[in-house]
Amino acid sequence: MKYISLGLRVLLTIAFVGAGAAKLAGAEMMVATYDTIGLGQWFRYLTGIVEIAGAVLLWLPGRQVVGAGLLGATMVGAALAHWLVLGPSAVPSIVLGLLSAGVLYLHRAQIPAYLGRA
Repeated sequence: MKYISLGLRVLLTIAFVGAGAAKLAGAEMMVATYDTIGLGQWFRYLTGIVEIAGAVLLWLPGRQVVGAGLLGATMVGAALAHWLVLGPSAVPSIVLGLLSAGVLYLHRAQIPAYLGRA
């Protein structure tokens, strides 16, 4: 399981650091996407920060479940944005959400500590 977790975290880190950096750098496609969503460019910056922070948390001991949860929740929002506003396909966000759920599952032993049951 150790190597599966490692592989999933590497994939998620590559995807989310790349996407987060593109958002923070103001890549033309990202600016246009967030214009279409209609919440303003501040939301692009917030999403970029959340994506990079989630990727970092995947590598901090005892914080993998928080990072995976944060990234998974972000992908739920991304899938909803695609289905309701952007179209045509939410598949990338669903796949990344499922990979995040896999990390969350593999590190589920951390959850009781966050619920005050440790």
